[in-house]
Amino acid sequence: MLKRLVVAFLVRLIRVYQVYISPLTWPCCRFTPTCSQYGIEAIRKYGPIGGIWRTAWRILRCNPWCKGGHDPP
Repeated sequence: MLKRLVVAFLVRLIRVYQVYISPLTWPCCRFTPTCSQYGIEAIRKYGPIGGIWRTAWRILRCNPWCKGGHDPP
């Protein structure tokens, strides 16, 4: 029960970012799906701890020196 609430809260935070903050920035994600969508999928698939860890690693890899490409969670 608590895990589902935490997952729902984290997904909602990412959705707020996608709707209100992301449109104000230059699109620069080198991966598909985007890092924020990856975060939602990873949190739903691996839970809060595993999802946050995988999302953080993905964001660290999203830089000008990374080739990017298709990288599903």
